Amino acid sequence: MIDENLLKQEEKAIYSLRSLYRKYGYLPFKMSKFEEYELYIRNKDFLVRDRVITFNDTNGKLMALKPDVTLSIIKNGEDTPGVKQKVYYNENVYRVSESTHQYKEIMQAGLECIGDIDLYDISEVISLAAESLAMISESFILEVSHLGVLSAMLEMVCPDKTFEQKAIRFIAKKNAHDLRRLCEEYGADAAAVDRLEAFVSTYGRRDEVIARLKEICPEEVTRELEELSAMLDNSPYSHRIHFDFSVVNDMNYYNHFVFRGFLDGVCDSVLSGGQYDKLMRKMGRSSGSIGFALYLDLLEQLPVTGVGYDVDVLLRYDESIPSQKVAAKVRELISQGFVVSAQKNVPEKLRYKLLMDMTKEGERC
Repeated sequence: MIDENLLKQEEKAIYSLRSLYRKYGYLPFKMSKFEEYELYIRNKDFLVRDRVITFNDTNGKLMALKPDVTLSIIKNGEDTPGVKQKVYYNENVYRVSESTHQYKEIMQAGLECIGDIDLYDISEVISLAAESLAMISESFILEVSHLGVLSAMLEMVCPDKTFEQKAIRFIAKKNAHDLRRLCEEYGADAAAVDRLEAFVSTYGRRDEVIARLKEICPEEVTRELEELSAMLDNSPYSHRIHFDFSVVNDMNYYNHFVFRGFLDGVCDSVLSGGQYDKLMRKMGRSSGSIGFALYLDLLEQLPVTGVGYDVDVLLRYDESIPSQKVAAKVRELISQGFVVSAQKNVPEKLRYKLLMDMTKEGERC
């Protein structure tokens, strides 16, 4: 049995998440640390960062350390009518750090549901995203949007695709001032602009958002949101799953429902996901798809609970103490439930609760 006190925050999360996903029939997906570079260059817009670490294989092919897992899952799957491929993973990916601008190895966990998906599968994945966050911290919010609804609202204002691309950038930043200015530049109807502004500024509890949308949107726009919300009411974390239409993942790849998860104490979203049927079509697949990734490296930003000792006991000895006696003492302390480090000198940065010096009677610190 693994002692959770010995695990880092992200390692604890991985063990809990594996158990959670297996309960819902998701199977582990393992992959190589690298793929052919061509896979990523063809889909660079889908990547969080477009810089990829490359090297030449022994056969001359240009390979890349993987910056993403989803692309590999899509590439290695196949479409079977009426069947869903449900997989989970925890893998290291290699990306450029926003803070240091250097390459960083990032531990990432997540799941994908690919195939003949329906509203149940969408609600299941979103519910599992919420439960994944809850396993890490009770203080979280999962924000859900619908790109199809957003596109419909934008088209009512102006059918120009260039307008849509520009408007989405302002919506993602909740920049209502520049959004209105853009609408005016394209000669949009004032009433339509008012509806769009009301739409993108409406966020929070799902029931309140739907009630507000019914005042400004046609019924067919809100119907799918209502259906999903009713499904999510069954989640134990329903109150932490909100609607927010400023969540806009890349509309060249994503469609319909998309979502992001936030933890209190972490400045960026730690979870990102959604339906990516457009990416599937681009890669020659005909199935539906939905999934999410949890960026475990960001958990380092969470406040450390407790005093943060490295070990319970620092056991000090010297050449005068027989090795057998040191080993016996270490076994005795471990059997009592202590974490022990046997040292001849006190390491400068080691944090310990108790110093036991075998060269003396015993000394507490």
